[in-house]
Amino acid sequence: MKYLILVGDGMGDFPVAELNGMTPLEAAKTPMMDDLCRRGEFFLNKTIPDGFPPGSDVANMSLMGYDPAAYYTGRAPLEAAAMNIALAPDETAFRCNMVTLDYGKDGKVTMRDFCAGHIGNDEAHRLIADLEAQCATEQFHFKPGVSYRHLVIFKGEHPGFITVPPHDYIEQDVTGHWQQYLAHPAWKNLLEKSRKVLADHPVNIARIRAGKNPASLVWLWGEGKMPNVPTLPDRFGIQGSMISAVDLLKGLGVVGGLSVIDVPGATGYIDTNYEGKAQAAIDSLQTGNFVFVHLEAPDEAGHQGSVTDKITAIEDFDGRIVKPIVEHLRQSREEFRVVVTMDHFTPVSLRTHVSDPVPTLLYDSREQNEGSGLAFNEKSCRDHDAAQGNGLSDGHKLIDKLLTHK
Repeated sequence: MKYLILVGDGMGDFPVAELNGMTPLEAAKTPMMDDLCRRGEFFLNKTIPDGFPPGSDVANMSLMGYDPAAYYTGRAPLEAAAMNIALAPDETAFRCNMVTLDYGKDGKVTMRDFCAGHIGNDEAHRLIADLEAQCATEQFHFKPGVSYRHLVIFKGEHPGFITVPPHDYIEQDVTGHWQQYLAHPAWKNLLEKSRKVLADHPVNIARIRAGKNPASLVWLWGEGKMPNVPTLPDRFGIQGSMISAVDLLKGLGVVGGLSVIDVPGATGYIDTNYEGKAQAAIDSLQTGNFVFVHLEAPDEAGHQGSVTDKITAIEDFDGRIVKPIVEHLRQSREEFRVVVTMDHFTPVSLRTHVSDPVPTLLYDSREQNEGSGLAFNEKSCRDHDAAQGNGLSDGHKLIDKLLTHK
């Protein structure tokens, strides 16, 4: 038996006026997900436990079968695991976004862009290398990641301020959050020096001339120490792979004991290498029996507030990820069970995450019953779940539902 979890990050949404009250998921053409939904189980899954922020770290930890209440320590240490960075007991990893800030004459600071125009790897790595060369100290070190997503490793006692995800404050005033950092001398020195390095950097000068958002500052958030979790092979006896473009999911794969597959051209946006990711999943199932495939694009489109890009990302997830994988397994006559879901909603109207339970389907290739008979979208799942009462209130138990069967 083969087991799969296929995740369209942030696919869920609210009704959109320009779509005549439909959500992007309702408006998108998703024939493969609809087919699996009609033939399988359909239910809501609460991926965000009460009291936790609706982040991809918490939600995907749930989807991987780990109770955030027991194991969650922060986003950044998971990304550190993906980079093979071993944190010492006195070290804390911080997620380091390259962002575009606007500075007003009155001292007001506004978050114009949480990802510096989706800056590319080559440009971002040049910036991070120079930040490390010019700004690193015994306490702070910069580590390069993917696109706008990087890390700062901090040695010492946490100063006690509260950090926030920059994607929660798009085009909003972040003056108060910025001033928290400046109240601590070492942090103030790091950020003010890094701001100057970025302002004068040839990469940013060229980006501004080209009409692109510059990486005007590094925004630190999502900090934590390395979690200690039991691996999926130890818990369930499965052997498998994690396929994702982003370090957060790769880190979850590392700590979960999965093989992490790097797919060339996987960008974390709508220009990602869909075919490469699908083929990597197919290939990995030749030797293993479990694969977790994560697609970041719908979430990024939600953060950008782009209805068009979100529909495109959903349709590409269905037609270029779910369809080729399922068709291959059917043609090879493999017995398989597959979950298709999302980690959280990222509504285009809000441009950030919310904690609503997410539509989830579970399909078993051996079962020929009629299943739910429904299309894969938010409304049909809510109505069906309300009638059937078969939702999961503990999202981390989804993997047990997938792996425990006759």
